[in-house]
Amino acid sequence: MTTAQLDRPLAVTAGEPAGIGPDLCLALAGTPLAAQLVVIGDPDLLARRAEQLRRTIRIRLFGEQRAELADDLLVLPAPLANAAVCGTPDPRNAPALLEGLKSAVQGCRDGTFAGLVTAPLQKSVINDAGIPFSGHTEFLAELLGVATPVMLLVADRLRVALASTHMPLRAVPDYLSEQRISDVIEVLHHDLHARFAVADPEIVVCGLNPHAGEGGHLGTEDRDVIAPAIARARAQGRRVRGPLPADTAFTPAAGHADAILAMYHDQGLPVLKYAGFGRAVNVTLGLPIVRTSVDHGTALDLAGTGRADAGSLLAAVDLAAALAAR
Repeated sequence: MTTAQLDRPLAVTAGEPAGIGPDLCLALAGTPLAAQLVVIGDPDLLARRAEQLRRTIRIRLFGEQRAELADDLLVLPAPLANAAVCGTPDPRNAPALLEGLKSAVQGCRDGTFAGLVTAPLQKSVINDAGIPFSGHTEFLAELLGVATPVMLLVADRLRVALASTHMPLRAVPDYLSEQRISDVIEVLHHDLHARFAVADPEIVVCGLNPHAGEGGHLGTEDRDVIAPAIARARAQGRRVRGPLPADTAFTPAAGHADAILAMYHDQGLPVLKYAGFGRAVNVTLGLPIVRTSVDHGTALDLAGTGRADAGSLLAAVDLAAALAAR
């Protein structure tokens, strides 16, 4: 893990209480960065889950106590309405989870926290509670008043950004516009430079259709929407190439790229996760705060079993610390 030293702790939201989020947060205790973390979640849940996992971890309340031992875990309470049951999400707990997120964001805005790391949420159960929710990315953007958040996944040297995020595949072509793609390219370029310290970012853009539309014979979006957005970015001095067929954009034949911009979720993420599942990190670009997350879901079937792999959360903490230190 990084040795980045922060003057403020990172906030870590515990995620879906019936999933592996609490297990992963408990795994942070005893790591080199543990003293620089504050978990936002239900202290009773964390204590019960630690007992279930046979972990000796002392829960300390942030603001009232401080970590003294290696296995202490600082927690900012976000009490649940109902006790969590492993593997069985409860819609009645959804409001508390979103309030915990809001507390984390407010702490980042007022300087209490250096950045935010999120464990996974179960989107469906939040919607079952009658609360529209398509994901952390969109929720945080609305909370922070950001028009163009960009989801970026990082696995070692591979960075994959998305022009669209959590939506049905049939909705993607209508959602993508020249302006939307131009805005995403600009956010991606800016944050590669400002957050990742890439001096002159080079971005490869995937086409939407097979063979990037085959000159309009396999769809016109590549020619009429994506290509003009790329031309606009290049006219502004950005190093952007494409649209390239997605089946070759990730290969060495496509040349160097500091990031690859995919048009939709399952165009880019299978490649990224194949390359680095379990150590990949989700970063939200375009926000006024640092936010990273894991590259996986809630794994309800693994909750409380001790078989959850904390690698991605540890990588997310590591990257958040590095980004915040910059």
